[in-house]
Amino acid sequence: MKQIFSDQRIIECLNANYGLKVARLTFLPLGADLNASVYKAEMHDQSSYFIKLKRGRHHDISATIIALLHDVGIQHIIPPIKTTLGKSIQYIDDVTLIVSPFVEGQDGFNRDLTDDQWITLGKAMKQIHEIDVPLSIQHMIRREDYSPKWREAVRFLYAHIESEPSGDEIALKLIAFMKKHSATIHRLVDRTTQLGKQIQDQLPQFVLCHSDIHGGNVLMDRNDVIYMVDWDDPIMAPKERDLMFIGGGVANVWNKPHEEKFFFIRATEKLKLI
Repeated sequence: MKQIFSDQRIIECLNANYGLKVARLTFLPLGADLNASVYKAEMHDQSSYFIKLKRGRHHDISATIIALLHDVGIQHIIPPIKTTLGKSIQYIDDVTLIVSPFVEGQDGFNRDLTDDQWITLGKAMKQIHEIDVPLSIQHMIRREDYSPKWREAVRFLYAHIESEPSGDEIALKLIAFMKKHSATIHRLVDRTTQLGKQIQDQLPQFVLCHSDIHGGNVLMDRNDVIYMVDWDDPIMAPKERDLMFIGGGVANVWNKPHEEKFFFIRATEKLKLI
């Protein structure tokens, strides 16, 4: 993540388009997206806002999805602040700017969820998967196509690990790892291909999925309320597209069996929106 614009340019945009008079703008070194940057904007009245800048003019889907979730009663989201013209996003050149209330808290990588929070997260995820997404919005969202892209990328490396090792330290470590676990990697890639074909033949139900609901995208505020953030890349897919993150282990966390149990108590039972 890097800074896309100067602080002054962002401050001027917030003033002109949101009527926000910024006292301090702080760059936050968060996330792994090289095409995005985020800030905390503090006002003279002590209120604060979360500012996200992302390259491209195709990120309005995030605001659209959050509006849909809000309209059907999903409470564990953070709706964006609208511009003075009533828009959920603002453009600066070819960059999309989104403003939302700043929530003081920690994410699921830096703080363990309580049992009740796991249950709440599971319930919210179940509610999201049961939303009847209008076709007009579905057409805006990418659909799971079981692309072989990443399997082909791994297969492309097969020949390289058999040749004379070369490259920087990271490349050499990867080659050594793949050589050591070559049989397992081949088996996993081939098995994934088989399973992908089976799933497509079964024609599973596609639902609205966050697509990246790991610990870094679950925020807990000071009152222990949880929020699902970063709706930049939603997808219409089988619900397992989201469920796979829970218990699968992301960044060596989120893989504790007792926590997984509490989540699935709610995520897989029959629930209706409140």
